[in-house]
Amino acid sequence: MAYIERAITNVLKKRVQSSKCVLLTGARQVGKSTVIRHEFPEYNKASFDDRLTRLQAKEEPKLFFLNHPCPLFIDGVQKESAVLEEIKMIVDESEEKGRFILSGSQKLELMKGMSESLAGRVSVSELLGLSLREIYGIKFNQHFIPTNAYIQSRERELKPYPDIWEIIHKGSYPELYNVERDWQEYYSSYVSTYLERDVNEMISSDGLIFTKFLTAVAARTGEILNYANIAGEIGVSEPTVKNWISILERTGIIYILQPYSQSPLKRAIKTPKVYFRDTGLACYLTRWLTADALKCSAVAGQMFETFVVSEILKSYANEGKDYKFNIFYYRGKDKNKTTENEIDLIIDEDGVLYPVEIKMTGNPKSSMAATNTILDKIPNKTRGIGVILCLIDRKTYLRENLLALPIEYI
Repeated sequence: MAYIERAITNVLKKRVQSSKCVLLTGARQVGKSTVIRHEFPEYNKASFDDRLTRLQAKEEPKLFFLNHPCPLFIDGVQKESAVLEEIKMIVDESEEKGRFILSGSQKLELMKGMSESLAGRVSVSELLGLSLREIYGIKFNQHFIPTNAYIQSRERELKPYPDIWEIIHKGSYPELYNVERDWQEYYSSYVSTYLERDVNEMISSDGLIFTKFLTAVAARTGEILNYANIAGEIGVSEPTVKNWISILERTGIIYILQPYSQSPLKRAIKTPKVYFRDTGLACYLTRWLTADALKCSAVAGQMFETFVVSEILKSYANEGKDYKFNIFYYRGKDKNKTTENEIDLIIDEDGVLYPVEIKMTGNPKSSMAATNTILDKIPNKTRGIGVILCLIDRKTYLRENLLALPIEYI
């Protein structure tokens, strides 16, 4: 099985050298264990997927750590977070760095446990699915930001992406790229395993109903999150849908994109949007079984937008940056009180707001970015270069401060 080098590797190595404990979060099957085993072969390994190992860590922690000495990699640490207290005691006994590498698939629970037990002792990184840069072997590893400096740097390592719809349909799980694996069989197994391992312990409902819920959310990727609408479709209560949405977010299946709603934007919608992190999984759940069928479908625009948003998030995570407070969207009637206006993404960095439109077109128009001027209302912020990420074949200025960029620039 060929190993695909992950862009986050250098970030992890630096953090292992500078922190006593490193936590790598991410959904199941994104390659957490693989990258740690490959890049840190000197570490002993314990997996909490094994019940006996987990039981020993819980009931006889001192014996567990005698059998699994440092440096130690613990996989699936979210399954027995009580071990964090023992790890705290061990790392406090020494100033040695890199004693533990932990991985887990439930980010929010782990972050809570870390803040309670290992505050100031742990460095947290997030691994997402394979990015286009990783699939095509591109070493460039800066987060996407449409500045002139970024664009010039990115142009030094541009490669064409001729089979983009094949990748959007295939998804980003590494196993689909390093072995010959049937697409439908892989995602069928993934859904079953996900339900059995990660969800059953968090819900008290029929697995078939939860799968129906998964499908309903996948069909709405790229849309404003409407709990009542989903609840009505699958026949459960709205609080149940809210709880299940939280589970999908915590386990890395979806991303909740928050609205940009500063006080000058009085008519901005304050409801978040929902995006599946993996378009392959979304295609499987909504039964788009081939790339050609997807490309020509009514949901092609949604899937394209979902894919581009995911790629931008990966560019942040792979550089070791938190994107939660940097990336938003806008929808409202502040500019035109008769119709809603939208900016697909707003990247907020160093006091500058960069508006980003995502369009499945090879013929972008400046009118697609007509809402960008709404950002001029925001005090203490300036509006940066606007971009339209699309299927155009080369960088094109549509206005002095508006660029159409091929998605190769992400």
